[in-house]
Amino acid sequence: MNFNLIICTFKRPQAITDLLQSVTQQTLYPNEILVIDGSPDNETARLLENSKYPNLKYFKVDEKNRGLTKQRNYGIQKSHRDIEVYCFLDDDIILEEDYFKKLISTYNSIPEAYGVGGYIINEVEWFKKRESIKDDEYEFDGWYRKIGSRNYLRKRLDLLSEEMPGIMPEFSNGLSISFLPPTGKVYPVEFFMGGVSSYRKLVFNGIEFSDYFKGYGLYEDMDFCLRISRIGKLYLHTGARVMHKHNEAGRPNRFKYGKMVMRNGWYVWRIKYPNPTYKARLKWHSIGFVLTMIRFSNIFTTKNKIESLTETFGRFFGWMSLFLKKPGNAK
Repeated sequence: MNFNLIICTFKRPQAITDLLQSVTQQTLYPNEILVIDGSPDNETARLLENSKYPNLKYFKVDEKNRGLTKQRNYGIQKSHRDIEVYCFLDDDIILEEDYFKKLISTYNSIPEAYGVGGYIINEVEWFKKRESIKDDEYEFDGWYRKIGSRNYLRKRLDLLSEEMPGIMPEFSNGLSISFLPPTGKVYPVEFFMGGVSSYRKLVFNGIEFSDYFKGYGLYEDMDFCLRISRIGKLYLHTGARVMHKHNEAGRPNRFKYGKMVMRNGWYVWRIKYPNPTYKARLKWHSIGFVLTMIRFSNIFTTKNKIESLTETFGRFFGWMSLFLKKPGNAK
């Protein structure tokens, strides 16, 4: 099966170099690698111009095509016509050596799969299930993990989803794919992280990444996956493992980030549920309030007081703006 790798990058020359080094160690190598660079400087270009990564093609985009979703659409347009599966990786990802082998094998074993996501191993600590699980722990498929203080509070307030991880409940704010354990199994989901994603070529016959999401594009991956879930099935392979380095370069300031959490969160919620019930609406806003207050409390519990305060203001501003002007219609 012919597949490529599309890497959209912005001002992270060292991070993308580390990623490409891990790609060279793959047991199954991409038929082509497209680097779509939106950086205003030439640092990434300088690093890659003399590189010897097989099948690599470098594209530097202008301001018109800059931004995560625009760069992904650009990469698809530049892909070879024989490509059957498009794979996307964030530029601060490091792969285990059989990542592509396990990802692509899923398409062969599950012909109905429209998309397959990879699995991040360095963000949550899982343990083999013991006899009794505590109230602040979550158990799934023979494994358990801590649910974290935010989710524990939501659980106490009856604001935590009972759906399977990777499935959006009617009030949104469901359990993320980080609640799927490292079993090595393949699980059906409605969404996965765009930074470790792949899709069949047929998906893009009439669907593209939405240009609603500007620049950094928070929740663009959920938007895209939820639209695909209307027409086909998505899966997450917990054996296709990566590490996410969370490089801070190129990220928005905390006010903009907080604003995007609320406005983009509302937007993707209404992709799946354009007319939620009154109870679901009340839960969504209740969760928004609770999480904003928790972020505010970080002013007193963490060293990054300015960052916490700035993001709190962003969340509050984004939340209030929903009552004045809601995000545009889903594309």
